[in-house]
Amino acid sequence: MSTASTGVTEDFWQDWRAATPARLALGRAGQGLPTDETLRFGWAHAMARDAIHAALDTEALAQALQSEGWQSRTVRSGAGDRATYLRRPDLGRTLDAGDAQRLRAEAGAGCDLCLVIGDGLSSLAVARHAVPLLAALRPLLPAGLRLAPVVIAMQARVALADEIGEALGARLAAILIGERPGLSSPDSLGIYLTHGPRRGRHDAQRNCISNVRPQGLSYAAAAFKLAWLVRESLRRGLSGVELKDESDLAVLPHEPPATLAPDLPPSPGS
Repeated sequence: MSTASTGVTEDFWQDWRAATPARLALGRAGQGLPTDETLRFGWAHAMARDAIHAALDTEALAQALQSEGWQSRTVRSGAGDRATYLRRPDLGRTLDAGDAQRLRAEAGAGCDLCLVIGDGLSSLAVARHAVPLLAALRPLLPAGLRLAPVVIAMQARVALADEIGEALGARLAAILIGERPGLSSPDSLGIYLTHGPRRGRHDAQRNCISNVRPQGLSYAAAAFKLAWLVRESLRRGLSGVELKDESDLAVLPHEPPATLAPDLPPSPGS
């Protein structure tokens, strides 16, 4: 269908755009994209680039955590600045030597769970979603769980949590980290959980929860999944491919089991 006033030929999938942020049914103007779609693409690309390069405000994050009752520590990876971090992923997986020594000195008798917040590839995701997610998580954690202060990690890759957890003597380490931005999701938060964290752990030994944000996996749903994985990982002594996420089969606290089918009337003669 063509709109004479604008010169734009609409796509017949147009109505689907209300159901997804995906770039579909863009229409056309002659042999190219309509001007407004070209501008939207440029804006989305700029948002993704900004999310990667923007620095995380660690002081504001620490204050927000404190207001929610969380103690925190701030550390850095081996990547001294953002440019180095983007060019050298390996340095983002190693902890600054001085920070590693400080964490080991503070470890004491160790802990059950170490929570790490890493800027990753989207500081925007961390700034928006880390604190609300932890607020949803706290009441779901097992009673008596020994928690280390939350560690805010700068220039962090996923594996950095393993070294942090090892330094703190943690049985489990979970990192909340900004995921690689997409053109429709520059602020997606990921969570990775590792049992027995230590340097040299690999991806198959971690459980992942992805796309945490209001437009994706909600804070409540992500917190429930993480709390379930924490409980089961501690109980079974494992994580990763050996620990299948079956949280969808669990019953939410204080809620009756869902009815899978309506009650049917008794059959004749029963």
